[in-house]
Amino acid sequence: MGKLVVTEYITLDGVIEAPGGGEDFVHAGWTFRIKRGPEGDAFKLDETRNTAALLFGRVTYDGMAAAWPHMTGELADLFNGLPKFVVSGTLTEASWNNTEVLRGDLRAGIERLKSRFAGDIVVHGSPRLVQALLRLELIDELRLMLFPIVLGSGKRLFAGADDAKQFRLTSTATVGEGITILTYAPRRP
Repeated sequence: MGKLVVTEYITLDGVIEAPGGGEDFVHAGWTFRIKRGPEGDAFKLDETRNTAALLFGRVTYDGMAAAWPHMTGELADLFNGLPKFVVSGTLTEASWNNTEVLRGDLRAGIERLKSRFAGDIVVHGSPRLVQALLRLELIDELRLMLFPIVLGSGKRLFAGADDAKQFRLTSTATVGEGITILTYAPRRP
């Protein structure tokens, strides 16, 4: 049975918008202002090595599909080789190799993915998708790479959450220039 893992770059004020650039956002590329160091790089590489499949919302998928096929190196090889799934009601054809479009009932689609893969099914970015997964209590692990920066504006990960969800901290690490990696598991009754 697969595990649904959400991994996010996030600021102290909860912003996750355009961490690597590529979007029309005044603070685009904000992660490049703070070095994550060799330990942070190793964390992201190990995370990807342990990924069985990738899951995206439509907007994040479009950005990743435009960038990753042109990149090189081990991380790019892993991203490009992994099975990918994009949740979309409007996408008719996926351009990035190994991509399948998921339509219809989100809960049923995620349950099918979890039964299909034995390892981590990892969601990068995709705030609207993550908010829906959170509402449906489908997230098995939440990994936040917390950057010590406040942007003041931008899309926030938990914006619009309308009910309380509890998580328990399972691990922490500090890397680079004060970036904290926080790993949580849901606390379910």
